[in-house]
Amino acid sequence: MVKESGNENSVAGSEMSHRCGRSCLGPLTFHCQSVGDMVRLSQGCLLAERREDTFRNGLVFSSRPVKVQERIRLRVEKDLFNWHGALRVGFTNVPPSARSLPLPQMAIPNLTDLPGHWAAPLHESYCQSGSELEFWVSCGGTIYVTSNNIRQHKLLTGVDLRQPLWAMIDIYGQTCSIFLLGSEKRGLFCTRRSCPAPERLTLPNVDNHFSLIPDASSLYGNSEERISCLDTEVPGGEGRVMDCVVCMVKEARITLPCDHRCLCNHCASRVFQQFGTCPLCRQEIRAPCVTGTL
Repeated sequence: MVKESGNENSVAGSEMSHRCGRSCLGPLTFHCQSVGDMVRLSQGCLLAERREDTFRNGLVFSSRPVKVQERIRLRVEKDLFNWHGALRVGFTNVPPSARSLPLPQMAIPNLTDLPGHWAAPLHESYCQSGSELEFWVSCGGTIYVTSNNIRQHKLLTGVDLRQPLWAMIDIYGQTCSIFLLGSEKRGLFCTRRSCPAPERLTLPNVDNHFSLIPDASSLYGNSEERISCLDTEVPGGEGRVMDCVVCMVKEARITLPCDHRCLCNHCASRVFQQFGTCPLCRQEIRAPCVTGTL
């Protein structure tokens, strides 16, 4: 199956143009559609888990292009000792949604043998549970990594900086769960950081063999009425005011083409830009939304 590539430029462009302030790099998550067959994404596409009964099919990519010197920050959530090898990290100038599914089984050598892909393995000692890593590409096209276990270490050289680059991560071998902590770009006078991605958001249009439907508790917090967001009908009722299903704070005043009024004005733009589907039914948002009247 081939994912549509027509939305990639618009998604990447919209995320890159988003700014909370002058020091904001924009939201950064794992790409919600271009994931390995054995990967489960959750917590707003920030947590990526590979099934424990295999050492491969764990590829993930960043949701947007990253900048030169932008440090991608990860935390290893879980590791196993029944496999050899560990996390592989790198970059690619091939947009994630331009890829055919299923993805290759491994970054090395399946992708690194192809033009436009650069990745290197990390030593198992760098990727123990609780380890926090940073990797980035320098102005000279060299990939570096550092963590709370190691000093700055050169991984490889020769990255082509003439085209946009997406971060590429292979949750391989002993590493089976990672959390994306965000990114930062250090300057002479200030440090720019990625801003938090929308929270409690469902994962739209993710099609792979490992169930990716998030726990309803992550969507509705501590509410006593926890129901599947994919099977729910949004209550109508004249005069009924619904909360936005993303922030759960502001009133939902945006009615989508599927007739779900489920987003506030603030969260709607983020959902359109990053996902392009209804958070409840996953229908693609093709027509302009309609502001509901209460």
